[in-house]
Amino acid sequence: MMKPHAFAICAYRDSPYLESCIRSIMTQSTESDVILCTSTPSSYISGLADKYGISLFIRHEKSNIRDDWNFAYYMADAVFVTIAHQDDLYQKDYVKKLLDCYRMYPDMTLFTGGYTVLKKDRPSVLEPVELIKRILRLPLRLRSISHLSWVKKSALLFGNSICCPACAYNKEQLGEPLFTSPYHFALDWDTLFKLSKLPGRFICVERPLLSYRVHEAAATKAAIEDNSRLKEETEMFRKMWPEPVVKVLMHFYRKAYHEYE
Repeated sequence: MMKPHAFAICAYRDSPYLESCIRSIMTQSTESDVILCTSTPSSYISGLADKYGISLFIRHEKSNIRDDWNFAYYMADAVFVTIAHQDDLYQKDYVKKLLDCYRMYPDMTLFTGGYTVLKKDRPSVLEPVELIKRILRLPLRLRSISHLSWVKKSALLFGNSICCPACAYNKEQLGEPLFTSPYHFALDWDTLFKLSKLPGRFICVERPLLSYRVHEAAATKAAIEDNSRLKEETEMFRKMWPEPVVKVLMHFYRKAYHEYE
């Protein structure tokens, strides 16, 4: 029998933040299954798996964000799967809130919540960008209609307002593979846009359930520097809007990049 929920932690190389992520997951107020997955095995990663009694699964192929995520999703044996990013911290009631929502809305295919940004030089705070994203997520708080495709899409039309590591996917209803997008940076946004067209309800608990860490080695920062973020986000807007609107949206959307400076 599938367990209600599982965290599938994706470990990449020897992140100094991995153990903090594991601790935040192991101290949840509601018990959850936990697995650790990697395509860059090391004694550091296996040592942490042993220390916390977590099953470790190794993908013996070249690292690729889409394939790594799909592998972690596949290895998790649960109704809901959260692809946990190794740099982030989960609030203790994350799983509790998720399962509470699932009991109320059994057609829930996606669960998510708010987040704060964690930077080295200051404690966890609510960034201005996240305040804007809260507004964009407002339609998902209308739970009586959050199963409608246009409601789910509305949270994605002006940018990706949904924080990827805060998401839990209903594996039982969505099946496999989950991530089929060709993108690298906009993989999560493209995936959510695909899921918005499928049956099922998106539920958002509008309170910080995650601390999202920003640091020099973050993949998001690298995507800004090599312009892949700009390219992929522009292409995403083109799927939803005519070109004149895309130019206006990208003008304002690029201002959010300063969050990683």
